Amino acid sequence: MTKTGESQSPSPAAAKPYHHGDLRRGLIEAARAILERDGPQALSLRAVAREAGVSPAAPYHHFKDKNELLNAVADEGFRDLSEAMRKAFEADPGHHAAELGVAYVIFARANPALYRVMYDCARDEESMPEKAHEEEDAALNLVKQALIRAGADPNDIVGLSLSCIAAWCTAHGVAEMAGFAQFKPVIAAVGGEEAFVRGLLARVSIFASVPGRPDQAAAPAEAAPLAAAE
Repeated sequence: MTKTGESQSPSPAAAKPYHHGDLRRGLIEAARAILERDGPQALSLRAVAREAGVSPAAPYHHFKDKNELLNAVADEGFRDLSEAMRKAFEADPGHHAAELGVAYVIFARANPALYRVMYDCARDEESMPEKAHEEEDAALNLVKQALIRAGADPNDIVGLSLSCIAAWCTAHGVAEMAGFAQFKPVIAAVGGEEAFVRGLLARVSIFASVPGRPDQAAAPAEAAPLAAAE
């Protein structure tokens, strides 16, 4: 029994009073908090209800099961990734593809558990929410704009698509591997992880320049700086 004058700690439900209109949002936020703090293995509808401070039955009013909740989390993750890339694109006067790649990798490295859920869900095309596809398309459209500004032929639909996929795969690979322990000395030498990522992408042709069509061989002038540096 609480004595008169003593403060009583609020229950989780009292601390986080989600109402009908924002319960879904609260559940998604709770799921993201669990993901980043405890990892995907700790995520369940019951754990999310506890984190959000609502009854164990409350999540079922919005998500039929854990997979549906994960898809909602992935949807929001792709939205946030697309927004991070858009901001990078608008902040760079030259609208370079490399800046988009850096923004992509930084987001993935800052949100590792969320990023993993995003791509685990993306592998299951049938369950991916339409909004997530829209956000993926928006991000790829930014890459297309950057490549066209750099000289890619906008009428070469197949070539442009291949270049976008190459950029995406490269950024994804860097995001997956940037934390490898053997890279730590180089990361320290260049001044941190962002500088490391930027340096890596600068050495990948799809980010440094736009590859020509198969019938366009590299001009000797393009190789001259390398030769001069040797």
